[in-house]
Amino acid sequence: MCGGEGTRLESPHEKPLHPIEGTAMVDRVLAGLRESEIETIYAAVSPNAPATQAHLERADAATTIETTGDGYVADLMALLERPELAPPILTVAADLPLLEGPVVDRILAAHGDSAASRTVCVPAALKRRLGVSIDARLEPADHLAPTGVNVVGKTDDSTTMTDVRYDPRLAVNVNRLEGARVAADRLQRRSAEGR
Repeated sequence: MCGGEGTRLESPHEKPLHPIEGTAMVDRVLAGLRESEIETIYAAVSPNAPATQAHLERADAATTIETTGDGYVADLMALLERPELAPPILTVAADLPLLEGPVVDRILAAHGDSAASRTVCVPAALKRRLGVSIDARLEPADHLAPTGVNVVGKTDDSTTMTDVRYDPRLAVNVNRLEGARVAADRLQRRSAEGR
């Protein structure tokens, strides 16, 4: 999901193209997905982020699917109506620059063959500890924050499971400049540790 404007980020770049340690966030997310067991990657783009669409198509990084850009939920619902996309579908926001393949694989393993959908959350306390914004909370569990990672299941009913992870790689979604700084710091530390 990479069609957002990113107005809260206050960047001269479209949100998915905002660089973290010299690499666009969307490219970091795609690298994490390529490290995983995911077989096919689609990028949901919108008129809100034309440079992102051009970037992805130029690099042949993922098959792009155009959405209206009316918001995450509206765009996701439109995607689910596409015949080439059949559940289960893993959705990932383009603002998770710390995402890595093993994290994705653990989420997929936890989902298994379940027909239910799964919303991946982190404790709001983890986001506070890391110094990143909490821009949404899972209702009624006010202490949980959605990560931007979901598994859309095979069933049409509204069954959604909550998958709580205590993982900074899922907690640092960059919505504001302080989140970008936190992500850059964590990537620098990871690089210094040789990971």
